[in-house]
Amino acid sequence: MKTLEKISDFFGKYMALIVLVVAALALFVPRSCLWIQTSWVNYLLMIVMFGMGLTLKLEDFKLVFTRPKDILIGCLAQFTIMPLLAFALGKLFHLDAALLAGVVLVGTCPGGTSSNVITYLSKGDVALSVGMTSVNTLLAPLLTPAITYLLLRTTVTVDPVSMFLSIVKVVIVPIALGFVINKLFGKFTQKLVKVLPSVSVIAICLIVAAVVSHNAEKIMTTGAIVFVVVILHNLLGYACGFGLGKLLHMSVPKTKAISIEIGMQNSGLATSLAGTAFPDLAMATVPGAIFSVWHNISGAILANLYNRWTEKSESK
Repeated sequence: MKTLEKISDFFGKYMALIVLVVAALALFVPRSCLWIQTSWVNYLLMIVMFGMGLTLKLEDFKLVFTRPKDILIGCLAQFTIMPLLAFALGKLFHLDAALLAGVVLVGTCPGGTSSNVITYLSKGDVALSVGMTSVNTLLAPLLTPAITYLLLRTTVTVDPVSMFLSIVKVVIVPIALGFVINKLFGKFTQKLVKVLPSVSVIAICLIVAAVVSHNAEKIMTTGAIVFVVVILHNLLGYACGFGLGKLLHMSVPKTKAISIEIGMQNSGLATSLAGTAFPDLAMATVPGAIFSVWHNISGAILANLYNRWTEKSESK
């Protein structure tokens, strides 16, 4: 078990680099990853969500009642800032219908589990991060389809009911199952949780490899524009979250948490939904895959910058 924990620590520490290497391999040598089917994406995401469920306890949801203001701010910011940024960037850079749909889906999805890890590494408010991720994820079946429909209805056909059912199946059911197992078999899951980072990283790598390798030619021909939009979307999300924290005079740990939570999206869910909701728009899965790679890299860099900020504040 200790060996598995060491391997898991390695995966967690070098997650950004590992995902980047896999993405580069899938893009420049797509044949090496074509064995990974895009039909696996939903099942791989279900594994990640099940793992998230195993880490959740009732205490994580008590935050909703003890600090409702913080959670409410996080939820409102998550489902307004990122969707509007996505839509604005898509229109500004004149993305075609498929790419616009993919970028908007990334924006309308809740924060990803990676945000909790990055918040921890940044010495931010982890409880707030977990609380926002949990609540936003539970709200996603309603808000993600609704906001996506409102933003894209004049551009592409959106089936909000299909998206709702997909999120329930891929996200809510696995999380609920993990939560129940954690409640019933807490001692066992505490040991299992220590190796979850490696499982999550492997699943995310397989998702990225599947989407990138099967769309490598299209990504190469699309040019740098998609990468620019994805990077700006992520960085502006961090900046808006940071600005919101400062505007509301939040503490440094809270400001870090809300900044990271807003900037880092559940891009795996966006990739999964794009394949389900827009089967005729193959390129709609690409923004989510690129975001999966990029936000892990930017998150690791941001954690380093936030730690330096804390050190400077403490030294004054």
